[in-house]
Amino acid sequence: MEEANIEQEEEIQFVEESTTAIERTPKKKVYRPIIGIVDRYIIRTFLGTYFFSILLIISVSIVFDINEKIDDFLKPEVSLYEIVFHYYLNFVPYYANMFSPLFVFISVIFFTSKLADNSEVIAMLASGMSFKRLLRPYLLSAAVISLLSFILNNYVIPPGNKTRHDFENAYIKNKRTEFAEGVQLEVKPNTIFSIQSYTRSSKTAYQVALDSFHKEDLSCRLTAESAVYDTLGKWQFINYRERRFTKYKEILKTGATLDTVLGVDPEDFLITAKDVETLTSPQIRSYISKQKMRGVGNVQLFEIEYHKRFASVFSAFILTFIGAVLSSKKVKNGMGINIAIGLGLSFGYILFMTITSTFAINGLLPAWVAAWLPNLIFVIIAMALWRKAPQ
Repeated sequence: MEEANIEQEEEIQFVEESTTAIERTPKKKVYRPIIGIVDRYIIRTFLGTYFFSILLIISVSIVFDINEKIDDFLKPEVSLYEIVFHYYLNFVPYYANMFSPLFVFISVIFFTSKLADNSEVIAMLASGMSFKRLLRPYLLSAAVISLLSFILNNYVIPPGNKTRHDFENAYIKNKRTEFAEGVQLEVKPNTIFSIQSYTRSSKTAYQVALDSFHKEDLSCRLTAESAVYDTLGKWQFINYRERRFTKYKEILKTGATLDTVLGVDPEDFLITAKDVETLTSPQIRSYISKQKMRGVGNVQLFEIEYHKRFASVFSAFILTFIGAVLSSKKVKNGMGINIAIGLGLSFGYILFMTITSTFAINGLLPAWVAAWLPNLIFVIIAMALWRKAPQ
């Protein structure tokens, strides 16, 4: 009996020593990857749905566009190479980027509603994953789309638009502005260059005047019947008349021709709202600064376009967030209802952007406010939906 007790005590002591040894053994840190299996699944599904949707709508757009322009494409002077590489190669990124916010929203709602209907969202939350953690792959996907959109919108699409517009002007319908009237520019401080009219084909301005001021007084006035712009960046005044004003007398000088450098590109006379699509963001910023320095105040369209290119980067994050929160709950007929709401909000975003841009053009809003206000409104909507999301 005593031997049995001794053996039992030895077993208890061995277990206690083993337990103590296990407790003293340092625990291995569990490695948790930043992007797990569930993250990769959501990212793959999100981006796959997004790019498939864009591909589908662009394919349909190309079919309709070919049907509309088939007569122009069949002209003998139009080559297949130009149609494919000058027109449609630049057509695709332009319209894909234009429809991007709409299809970001629809893609998120479509596949998240499907996850919710299959109870996959509930399973993820029940396993201990927070809803905030669930949003990580969504926002990573939005970051990929935003980066791609930023590069396209600011640096790739503008030169492509120029090639596409040149093709349209040459073979479909010439929409280039060929004439300008009543132009007045401050070419340098206290020097105003004005023309009555300008013709692009001949690079000739008519009824030209160059006025120089000293403080508030006119010190020199140079007029000419016409002025021709040459390839070296010089203006040649034809049949000119120069009047210099001093304190006591006026000095008159006339001649047949006079060459001068004004630092004015005649294309500045002809630039239109459509031309802003052909400028990269640094070029738009440079153009706005140059025009303001010359005293030209009508640059709202360029300012709006400049700010919209940066505001649109964040729209992907906002619309992704709203779409994920909106469609994460499992409801009866959830996918149909969610897609309907998503379409309504998407078109609301586009409509609101159009309205604010119109206000800015008419001088009722600053350009940066017009570009960022839709994002601000939809951030408020996102926060309201977040409060009702499953946590």
